[in-house]
Amino acid sequence: MTAANALPGQPRGGVESGPATARAVNVLAPNASAMTLDGTNTWLLSEPDSDLAVVVDPGPLDEGHLRHVVGAAERAGRRVALTLLTHGHPDHAEGAARFAELTGTRVRALDPALRLGDEGLAAGDVVTVGGLELRVVPTPGHTADSLCFHLPADRAVLTGDTILGRGTTMVAHPDGRLGDYLDSLRRLRSLTVDDGVHTVLPGHGPVLDDAQGAVEYYLAHRANRLAQVETAVENGHRTAPEVVAQVYADVDRSLWPAAELSVRAQLEYLREHGLI
Repeated sequence: MTAANALPGQPRGGVESGPATARAVNVLAPNASAMTLDGTNTWLLSEPDSDLAVVVDPGPLDEGHLRHVVGAAERAGRRVALTLLTHGHPDHAEGAARFAELTGTRVRALDPALRLGDEGLAAGDVVTVGGLELRVVPTPGHTADSLCFHLPADRAVLTGDTILGRGTTMVAHPDGRLGDYLDSLRRLRSLTVDDGVHTVLPGHGPVLDDAQGAVEYYLAHRANRLAQVETAVENGHRTAPEVVAQVYADVDRSLWPAAELSVRAQLEYLREHGLI
């Protein structure tokens, strides 16, 4: 058995609902799968002395889960005042409209199609609710609309699917682009170096207590995979399915469709840079 502190990002123990930092509480959605790991982490954020809360990623359209999130806020003496989305994948955003009905909140997102209300989210925006401050960090790559939220008071960042608590994420080609994703990882690395961020609050999997280590691992993993894909092409494996069978041979076949999306993004990146 490998000690948790030896794993990339120093993950905490098992994933469960409950406090993660002074201002962040996880409400785990019951949608565990190979793609969603233990389920979607719905984040309930508030200042310790505030009666207002922000919810990031209400999760799937599961009435029980959505009501459980509302109940978690109410049991803490708080009212949900705003809903934010890291990106539009259904396991994060499908329940947002219903959650807005339950709470009477607006939904803010980068993608206008996901918004409920006039305000969206953009690079450099600072969201403030009940004294809580969240800074919007654009992190396209997994999807074009992916965002992270920097929580300075807890030296934490909510990463959606850009960085997971376990394993690595896919680049969802053609919406997601590898070049954008690598730039986003470098942007997150600068948060760890320049802004003192040390905790990752991911969209799936356990909390990570070594944000810089997690980012460095992701960058190294991407470089390694890219080299493997380049080698596979040089050896005559030209199509995405052929490359997946070579490069991801040790990965559960149920994950190959997602791996194929990432491979397509990597092939596009290599072509754009004249490497194949």
